[in-house]
Amino acid sequence: MLNSIIYSIKQAFIQVFRNRAMSLASIFSITAMLLILGLFFIAVVNINMATEASKRDYETVQIYLLDETTFVDAQLIKEKFDGLEGVANTEYLNKDAALAQWKSKWGESGYLLDSLSNNPLPNSILVTVSELEAADKVVQTAKTINGIEDIKYYKDTVEKLLKITNFIQISALIIMSFLIIVSVVVVSNTIKLTVLARSREIHMMKYVGATNWFIRGPFLVEGVLIGIISALISVGLIAFSYSKISELIGQDIFIILSTPIVSVSFMTMNLVIIFLAVGVSIGACGSIISMRRFLDT
Repeated sequence: MLNSIIYSIKQAFIQVFRNRAMSLASIFSITAMLLILGLFFIAVVNINMATEASKRDYETVQIYLLDETTFVDAQLIKEKFDGLEGVANTEYLNKDAALAQWKSKWGESGYLLDSLSNNPLPNSILVTVSELEAADKVVQTAKTINGIEDIKYYKDTVEKLLKITNFIQISALIIMSFLIIVSVVVVSNTIKLTVLARSREIHMMKYVGATNWFIRGPFLVEGVLIGIISALISVGLIAFSYSKISELIGQDIFIILSTPIVSVSFMTMNLVIIFLAVGVSIGACGSIISMRRFLDT
Protein backbone atom coordinates (compact mmCIF):
# COMPACT_ATOMS: atom_id res chain seq x y z
CA MET A 1 0.00 0.00 0.00
CA LEU A 2 2.76 2.45 0.96
CA ASN A 3 4.77 1.56 -2.13
CA SER A 4 1.69 2.22 -4.28
CA ILE A 5 1.22 5.67 -2.73
CA ILE A 6 4.89 6.56 -3.17
CA TYR A 7 4.74 5.37 -6.79
CA SER A 8 1.63 7.50 -7.48
CA ILE A 9 3.20 10.64 -5.99
CA LYS A 10 6.48 10.13 -7.85
CA GLN A 11 4.72 9.56 -11.17
CA ALA A 12 2.47 12.56 -10.61
CA PHE A 13 5.44 14.91 -10.27
CA ILE A 14 7.04 13.37 -13.36
CA GLN A 15 3.84 13.81 -15.38
CA VAL A 16 3.36 17.41 -14.29
CA PHE A 17 6.93 18.24 -15.32
CA ARG A 18 6.67 16.25 -18.55
CA ASN A 19 3.48 18.07 -19.64
CA ARG A 20 4.63 21.47 -18.46
CA ALA A 21 2.63 23.50 -20.97
CA MET A 22 -0.72 21.89 -20.21
CA SER A 23 0.01 21.74 -16.49
CA LEU A 24 0.74 25.48 -16.48
CA ALA A 25 -2.48 26.07 -18.41
CA SER A 26 -4.41 24.11 -15.78
CA ILE A 27 -2.69 25.94 -12.92
CA PHE A 28 -3.38 29.30 -14.56
CA SER A 29 -7.03 28.40 -15.13
CA ILE A 30 -7.66 27.28 -11.54
CA THR A 31 -5.63 30.17 -10.11
CA ALA A 32 -7.66 32.72 -12.09
CA MET A 33 -10.88 31.12 -10.89
CA LEU A 34 -9.72 31.11 -7.26
CA LEU A 35 -8.60 34.74 -7.48
CA ILE A 36 -12.07 35.76 -8.61
CA LEU A 37 -13.55 33.60 -5.85
CA GLY A 38 -11.27 35.32 -3.33
CA LEU A 39 -12.35 38.79 -4.46
CA PHE A 40 -16.01 37.89 -4.09
CA PHE A 41 -15.32 36.23 -0.73
CA ILE A 42 -13.56 39.33 0.63
CA ALA A 43 -16.31 41.62 -0.65
CA VAL A 44 -19.14 39.50 0.75
CA VAL A 45 -17.51 39.01 4.17
CA ASN A 46 -16.75 42.71 4.64
CA ILE A 47 -20.19 43.78 3.42
CA ASN A 48 -21.80 41.26 5.77
CA MET A 49 -19.82 42.71 8.66
CA ALA A 50 -20.90 46.24 7.74
CA THR A 51 -24.50 45.05 7.45
CA GLU A 52 -24.44 43.39 10.87
CA ALA A 53 -22.95 46.54 12.39
CA SER A 54 -25.69 48.61 10.77
CA LYS A 55 -28.32 46.17 12.04
CA ARG A 56 -27.11 46.76 15.57
CA ASP A 57 -27.41 50.50 14.97
CA TYR A 58 -30.82 49.89 13.43
CA GLU A 59 -32.01 48.50 16.76
CA THR A 60 -31.18 51.89 18.31
CA VAL A 61 -32.88 55.04 17.07
CA GLN A 62 -30.87 58.12 18.05
CA ILE A 63 -32.96 61.26 18.39
CA TYR A 64 -30.97 64.51 18.31
CA LEU A 65 -32.37 67.40 20.35
CA LEU A 66 -32.30 71.10 19.56
CA ASP A 67 -29.81 73.20 21.56
CA GLU A 68 -32.67 75.08 23.21
CA THR A 69 -34.28 71.87 24.45
CA THR A 70 -33.67 71.78 28.21
CA PHE A 71 -32.86 68.73 30.30
CA VAL A 72 -36.38 68.79 31.78
CA ASP A 73 -37.93 68.88 28.30
CA ALA A 74 -35.63 66.04 27.25
CA GLN A 75 -36.89 63.91 30.15
CA LEU A 76 -40.49 64.57 29.12
CA ILE A 77 -39.67 63.52 25.54
CA LYS A 78 -37.90 60.43 26.87
CA GLU A 79 -41.03 59.43 28.83
CA LYS A 80 -43.12 59.54 25.65
CA PHE A 81 -40.90 56.89 24.09
CA ASP A 82 -40.89 54.79 27.26
CA GLY A 83 -44.60 54.15 26.79
CA LEU A 84 -44.33 52.87 23.23
CA GLU A 85 -44.80 49.16 22.54
CA GLY A 86 -41.60 47.38 21.53
CA VAL A 87 -39.28 49.89 23.22
CA ALA A 88 -36.77 48.07 25.42
CA ASN A 89 -34.83 51.02 26.81
CA THR A 90 -34.37 54.77 26.51
CA GLU A 91 -31.33 56.77 27.53
CA TYR A 92 -30.52 60.47 27.63
CA LEU A 93 -27.05 61.18 26.21
CA ASN A 94 -25.60 64.66 26.71
CA LYS A 95 -23.14 66.10 24.23
CA ASP A 96 -20.10 65.62 26.48
CA ALA A 97 -20.82 61.90 26.90
CA ALA A 98 -21.41 61.60 23.15
CA LEU A 99 -18.03 63.19 22.43
CA ALA A 100 -16.36 60.83 24.90
CA GLN A 101 -17.94 57.87 23.07
CA TRP A 102 -16.56 59.11 19.75
CA LYS A 103 -13.09 59.47 21.25
CA SER A 104 -13.28 55.91 22.54
CA LYS A 105 -14.53 54.63 19.18
CA TRP A 106 -11.68 56.32 17.31
CA GLY A 107 -9.14 54.63 19.56
CA GLU A 108 -5.62 56.00 19.10
CA SER A 109 -6.98 58.64 16.71
CA GLY A 110 -9.26 60.04 19.41
CA TYR A 111 -6.79 62.83 20.18
CA LEU A 112 -7.85 64.48 16.90
CA LEU A 113 -11.13 65.48 18.55
CA ASP A 114 -9.24 67.43 21.25
CA SER A 115 -8.49 70.15 18.71
CA LEU A 116 -12.18 71.09 18.45
CA SER A 117 -12.85 74.57 19.82
CA ASN A 118 -16.35 73.56 20.90
CA ASN A 119 -18.40 70.38 21.05
CA PRO A 120 -20.43 70.17 17.81
CA LEU A 121 -22.48 67.16 18.95
CA PRO A 122 -26.05 67.73 20.19
CA ASN A 123 -27.75 66.20 23.20
CA SER A 124 -29.74 63.15 22.22
CA ILE A 125 -32.03 60.36 23.34
CA LEU A 126 -31.16 56.75 22.48
CA VAL A 127 -34.21 54.55 22.01
CA THR A 128 -33.45 50.80 21.89
CA VAL A 129 -36.22 48.60 20.47
CA SER A 130 -36.80 44.92 21.22
CA GLU A 131 -38.07 44.30 17.70
CA LEU A 132 -37.08 46.10 14.51
CA GLU A 133 -40.69 46.83 13.54
CA ALA A 134 -41.01 49.06 16.59
CA ALA A 135 -38.31 51.38 15.23
CA ASP A 136 -40.77 52.71 12.64
CA LYS A 137 -43.21 53.65 15.41
CA VAL A 138 -40.44 55.45 17.29
CA VAL A 139 -39.51 57.46 14.20
CA GLN A 140 -43.13 58.38 13.44
CA THR A 141 -43.67 59.48 17.05
CA ALA A 142 -40.46 61.52 17.06
CA LYS A 143 -41.60 63.47 14.00
CA THR A 144 -44.63 64.76 15.94
CA ILE A 145 -42.64 66.02 18.96
CA ASN A 146 -41.24 69.56 19.26
CA GLY A 147 -37.66 70.11 20.37
CA ILE A 148 -36.18 67.43 18.10
CA GLU A 149 -33.60 68.41 15.48
CA ASP A 150 -32.91 65.17 13.62
CA ILE A 151 -33.43 61.39 13.75
CA LYS A 152 -30.67 58.90 13.05
CA TYR A 153 -32.25 55.82 11.54
CA TYR A 154 -30.46 53.05 9.58
CA LYS A 155 -33.35 51.17 8.00
CA ASP A 156 -32.69 52.34 4.42
CA THR A 157 -28.95 51.73 4.79
CA VAL A 158 -29.48 48.17 6.03
CA GLU A 159 -31.95 47.35 3.26
CA LYS A 160 -29.56 48.66 0.61
CA LEU A 161 -26.64 46.70 2.07
CA LEU A 162 -28.74 43.53 2.14
CA LYS A 163 -29.65 44.00 -1.52
CA ILE A 164 -26.00 44.56 -2.44
CA THR A 165 -24.93 41.49 -0.45
CA ASN A 166 -27.57 39.29 -2.08
CA PHE A 167 -26.63 40.56 -5.54
CA ILE A 168 -22.94 39.87 -4.97
CA GLN A 169 -23.65 36.39 -3.59
CA ILE A 170 -25.86 35.43 -6.54
CA SER A 171 -23.37 36.88 -9.05
CA ALA A 172 -20.51 35.06 -7.36
CA LEU A 173 -22.43 31.76 -7.48
CA ILE A 174 -23.16 32.10 -11.21
CA ILE A 175 -19.63 33.17 -12.15
CA MET A 176 -18.00 30.55 -9.92
CA SER A 177 -20.15 27.76 -11.37
CA PHE A 178 -19.03 28.71 -14.87
CA LEU A 179 -15.36 29.03 -13.90
CA ILE A 180 -15.36 25.72 -12.03
CA ILE A 181 -16.71 23.94 -15.12
CA VAL A 182 -14.03 25.56 -17.29
CA SER A 183 -11.28 24.62 -14.80
CA VAL A 184 -12.46 21.01 -14.59
CA VAL A 185 -12.46 20.77 -18.40
CA VAL A 186 -8.92 22.19 -18.62
CA VAL A 187 -7.58 19.81 -15.97
CA SER A 188 -9.43 16.93 -17.62
CA ASN A 189 -7.75 17.70 -20.96
CA THR A 190 -4.36 17.89 -19.26
CA ILE A 191 -4.80 14.45 -17.71
CA LYS A 192 -6.23 13.16 -20.99
CA LEU A 193 -2.99 14.00 -22.81
CA THR A 194 -1.01 12.16 -20.16
CA VAL A 195 -3.25 9.11 -20.46
CA LEU A 196 -2.91 9.08 -24.24
CA ALA A 197 0.87 9.48 -24.02
CA ARG A 198 1.10 6.53 -21.62
CA SER A 199 -1.60 4.37 -23.23
CA ARG A 200 0.89 1.70 -24.27
CA GLU A 201 2.44 1.61 -20.79
CA ILE A 202 -1.03 1.39 -19.25
CA HIS A 203 -1.96 -1.62 -21.44
CA MET A 204 1.23 -3.36 -20.40
CA MET A 205 0.53 -2.68 -16.71
CA LYS A 206 -2.97 -4.11 -17.06
CA TYR A 207 -1.56 -7.10 -18.92
CA VAL A 208 0.74 -7.97 -16.02
CA GLY A 209 -2.15 -7.68 -13.54
CA ALA A 210 -2.03 -4.06 -12.26
CA THR A 211 -5.34 -2.99 -10.72
CA ASN A 212 -7.33 -0.07 -12.09
CA TRP A 213 -6.74 1.95 -8.93
CA PHE A 214 -2.99 1.38 -9.14
CA ILE A 215 -3.10 2.84 -12.66
CA ARG A 216 -5.43 5.67 -11.70
CA GLY A 217 -3.34 6.70 -8.69
CA PRO A 218 -0.71 8.84 -10.47
CA PHE A 219 -3.36 10.66 -12.55
CA LEU A 220 -5.49 11.39 -9.51
CA VAL A 221 -2.48 12.68 -7.56
CA GLU A 222 -1.49 14.78 -10.58
CA GLY A 223 -4.87 16.52 -10.58
CA VAL A 224 -4.73 17.06 -6.82
CA LEU A 225 -1.17 18.41 -7.10
CA ILE A 226 -2.24 20.93 -9.75
CA GLY A 227 -5.10 22.01 -7.48
CA ILE A 228 -2.82 22.46 -4.46
CA ILE A 229 -0.27 24.51 -6.41
CA SER A 230 -3.05 26.74 -7.77
CA ALA A 231 -4.57 27.19 -4.31
CA LEU A 232 -1.26 28.20 -2.71
CA ILE A 233 -0.48 30.69 -5.49
CA SER A 234 -3.96 32.21 -5.21
CA VAL A 235 -3.82 32.54 -1.42
CA GLY A 236 -0.41 34.19 -1.63
CA LEU A 237 -1.52 36.73 -4.23
CA ILE A 238 -4.77 37.63 -2.46
CA ALA A 239 -3.20 37.81 1.01
CA PHE A 240 -0.44 40.09 -0.30
CA SER A 241 -2.90 42.33 -2.20
CA TYR A 242 -5.36 42.51 0.71
CA SER A 243 -2.64 43.42 3.21
CA LYS A 244 -1.30 46.14 0.93
CA ILE A 245 -4.76 47.60 0.35
CA SER A 246 -5.44 47.57 4.11
CA GLU A 247 -2.13 49.35 4.77
CA LEU A 248 -2.78 51.86 2.01
CA ILE A 249 -6.25 52.76 3.27
CA GLY A 250 -5.30 52.49 6.93
CA GLN A 251 -7.25 51.04 9.85
CA ASP A 252 -7.86 54.55 11.24
CA ILE A 253 -10.17 55.35 8.33
CA PHE A 254 -12.37 52.38 9.15
CA ILE A 255 -12.40 53.31 12.84
CA ILE A 256 -13.42 56.89 12.08
CA LEU A 257 -16.11 55.73 9.67
CA SER A 258 -17.27 53.13 12.21
CA THR A 259 -17.00 50.45 9.51
CA PRO A 260 -15.41 47.12 10.49
CA ILE A 261 -12.98 45.29 8.21
CA VAL A 262 -11.87 41.67 8.35
CA SER A 263 -8.27 41.25 9.48
CA VAL A 264 -5.65 39.97 7.03
CA SER A 265 -4.74 36.99 9.25
CA PHE A 266 -8.36 35.86 9.61
CA MET A 267 -9.00 36.26 5.89
CA THR A 268 -5.82 34.39 4.92
CA MET A 269 -6.52 31.49 7.27
CA ASN A 270 -10.01 30.99 5.86
CA LEU A 271 -8.87 31.40 2.26
CA VAL A 272 -6.23 28.68 2.72
CA ILE A 273 -8.90 26.21 3.84
CA ILE A 274 -11.42 27.20 1.16
CA PHE A 275 -8.93 27.37 -1.70
CA LEU A 276 -7.28 24.06 -0.87
CA ALA A 277 -10.68 22.38 -0.70
CA VAL A 278 -11.85 23.91 -3.99
CA GLY A 279 -8.51 23.46 -5.79
CA VAL A 280 -8.12 19.82 -4.75
CA SER A 281 -11.75 19.10 -5.67
CA ILE A 282 -11.36 20.62 -9.14
CA GLY A 283 -8.11 18.76 -9.77
CA ALA A 284 -9.53 15.45 -8.56
CA CYS A 285 -12.75 15.87 -10.58
CA GLY A 286 -10.79 16.66 -13.73
CA SER A 287 -8.68 13.54 -13.24
CA ILE A 288 -11.64 11.30 -12.51
CA ILE A 289 -13.47 12.50 -15.64
CA SER A 290 -10.44 11.75 -17.83
CA MET A 291 -9.87 8.35 -16.28
CA ARG A 292 -13.50 7.33 -16.67
CA ARG A 293 -13.35 8.17 -20.36
CA PHE A 294 -9.96 6.67 -21.21
CA LEU A 295 -9.46 3.81 -18.75
CA ASP A 296 -11.54 0.70 -18.39
CA THR A 297 -13.65 0.83 -15.23
